[in-house]
Amino acid sequence: MKKIFSIIAILFCMAAVCGCEDFLDTENYTKKDTSNHPQSPEDMDQLLVGAYSMLGRCEPLGFSYFVSELMSDNCFGGGDNADKSCKAMDQFKKSSEDMFRWCWRARYMGIYRANFLLSKIDDIEWDSEAHRNAVEGETRMLRAFFYFDLSRMFGEVPLVTSPDAVNIPKNPAAETYAFIASDLLAAVEKMPGTKFTDMPRDDNGRMTRWAAEALLARVWLFYTGYYRQATLPTAEGGEVSKAKVQELIADCIANSGHELLSDFRNLWPYSHVQDYKYTADNGLSWAGDGNVEEVMAIKYSTIGTWDVIQQKCNQVCLYYGVRGQSNYVFTFPFGQGWGFGPVNPKLWEEWDDADLRKKGSVIDCNDRSEMRMYMKGGGNASEETYYINKKHCPINVYADETRQSVVNYSVPLYNMTETNFQLNNTQDIILIRFADVLLMGAELECPLAQQYFNAVRGRAGLADIPATLENIKAERRFELAFEGERYYDLLRWHDEHLITENQTDIQIYDRKVPRKKSVTFRPETGGFLPIPLTEIQLSEGVLTQNAGWEGSDCYLE
Repeated sequence: MKKIFSIIAILFCMAAVCGCEDFLDTENYTKKDTSNHPQSPEDMDQLLVGAYSMLGRCEPLGFSYFVSELMSDNCFGGGDNADKSCKAMDQFKKSSEDMFRWCWRARYMGIYRANFLLSKIDDIEWDSEAHRNAVEGETRMLRAFFYFDLSRMFGEVPLVTSPDAVNIPKNPAAETYAFIASDLLAAVEKMPGTKFTDMPRDDNGRMTRWAAEALLARVWLFYTGYYRQATLPTAEGGEVSKAKVQELIADCIANSGHELLSDFRNLWPYSHVQDYKYTADNGLSWAGDGNVEEVMAIKYSTIGTWDVIQQKCNQVCLYYGVRGQSNYVFTFPFGQGWGFGPVNPKLWEEWDDADLRKKGSVIDCNDRSEMRMYMKGGGNASEETYYINKKHCPINVYADETRQSVVNYSVPLYNMTETNFQLNNTQDIILIRFADVLLMGAELECPLAQQYFNAVRGRAGLADIPATLENIKAERRFELAFEGERYYDLLRWHDEHLITENQTDIQIYDRKVPRKKSVTFRPETGGFLPIPLTEIQLSEGVLTQNAGWEGSDCYLE
């Protein structure tokens, strides 16, 4: 059974009782709020789960994992003609002044929950120092992740370090990154060094020392690359050197218990479906969510509802899914969705046919061995390329022996009662994979860099080549396609020109009508997104808009 953290409703209300008469009993006996909660280690565990719940709270169009793919040279906007937001992201324009408000709010909600928990951590009588350290380490890593997510998306952001209500301007990037670095270093120190293979199954999905080490390497590479710095600062006035990051990433590789799966394709749910010819022909078998290659992931629930849809089911898969087909038996095993993020044909063309990751990552809709029939232009689809992200496409199995209907694989696998295709995608979103850890180790020029690099290529069936930066760049493009890193890699390498070069005069189809599409990166934005106008207005002008997003000329027409 898929292990999911229960979503516990924790009320983070800052309430004041004013003007009460002395004879009134103002003690709250029935509800948890900041006057009576937390009081025990169990309460702190509940608060921690509340902070975790914000990981998956963003809807896809406000989730950097998805948004960054639309902004990269991997994908176009897609959807239909009415889907403005995805097209605006793809073209570095706005669909509305508040198009990223939910993302902004969700990340700051997560930061608030982390700040609140940490402000109470010394008020609790802990059952053990190990328990206290684990809670603090996980919380500080979550806070670091939320701030890093905001910083890669929006650039400079307000640095709020306590649960107190404040109205402050954006902090310089160096200050925010220093805070992130200190949180992650503390997380590495506080969390136990339990190997993945020794962790209780019930803890799958929690932050770990190994994930903190890997995330710190990712932060170091982005900050030093994008901002052209030699080291990453810390909040205490120190720095994280390249040698320190090499040490931490090597520790993660050698001691975490994480490793590469023997077959790249067993990472993705299509390998679960033995009725799918590609799976059967290649002897594939899905390793399942929470497998040994997952270093950090967002978990989803088997109890999807319309009440909190973004939090309980994986909508990223839904948004990437096959659009507007009359019968999804014909596209088996690929399931229904909105058709966002069609794959850039240039990526397919430049991908070596000898690389098993090519067909393991992309669906070729014109290949009848992939799907029996694909109805082009279905659902008034626009910007179709007839190539679809295979890693995150909804995956179906036959509903019964007749093979006349299909249902998402999660339904029989987890004994789900909900069969609505919009509610039953449960695939983990893998935020950090061990293959990425190896490639970061190679890029950081660790002593075993060549060995790390060879391991990733070797699994893909490719020959050894030197672990030069240019070769590592190419390897990351193909190994990590559609996993939320390509756009940020291009920014930190200052290779933004490839976004334009790889998306010029590309053949696409609007409701089967061919046209050429080009995308031009806007350097005046620095690659960052617009701050939601409502947040600027609420700050009474303390917040200012990011460069390149002022005025109406950057709206999608």
